Amino acid sequence: MSPAGEQDASAGGHDRRVVPLEDGRIALGSVALRVFPHSRRIRAYLRWSDKGRTREAYLGEVDGDTRSVNLQRAWALAREKGIALPDTLAAQSPAATAWASSVDVTASMRGNRSRDTKPELRLRSSLHALGLRYRVAIRPLASIRRTADVVFTGVKVAVFVDGCYWHGCPEHYRPAKRNTEFWSDKIEKNQQRDAETDRLLEQEGWIVIRVWEHEDASIAAERVRGAVLVARRRNQDRHSRGY
Repeated sequence: MSPAGEQDASAGGHDRRVVPLEDGRIALGSVALRVFPHSRRIRAYLRWSDKGRTREAYLGEVDGDTRSVNLQRAWALAREKGIALPDTLAAQSPAATAWASSVDVTASMRGNRSRDTKPELRLRSSLHALGLRYRVAIRPLASIRRTADVVFTGVKVAVFVDGCYWHGCPEHYRPAKRNTEFWSDKIEKNQQRDAETDRLLEQEGWIVIRVWEHEDASIAAERVRGAVLVARRRNQDRHSRGY
């Protein structure tokens, strides 16, 4: 069995090797086992890549009779500690629910992609069909490290496409059954960051639009177009008044 196949089998499937990162990004994790020669104890570590750098977290000791059993126990430890996605979330299938694209393994294979997700591409396609032109994945305010998914720089409209789980969608978010406090805290911090981002942009005259990943792209695009038209009229009014 290949190393990747071994990891898939021990984790319970390829889509169960998900490691959540900051800002809703994800990575594909792998368990490493290290035997200490003097004690013969086996220590397990979870490894993943984040922005080109290898990260590692110690999981604990395992004492199974075979490597396969130890890998399985290590993955269980990773979920118990909240380092890997809990079973209740990792088991969600993208085919079963639209919002599960946040943990879609294809995103992991694309290198922790934080842009060009399927919901973003659908929205951008609908916006383009409406004749709108925009910039992608830039900071509306250079001084603030917050990247919007679609930006209309001329009229100051910023669009964010939010994942249903990571941003606490009122329709689709379901709390994890294990390590509930850990995951709830993560999502609450994301929501606080979202609110702060909206406030900072609005203070600088930006219109902020947030689109849930489960939303119909064509309907969301019409909402964005409405905001762009409002912003254009606002700019025209200011220009006519000599501002």
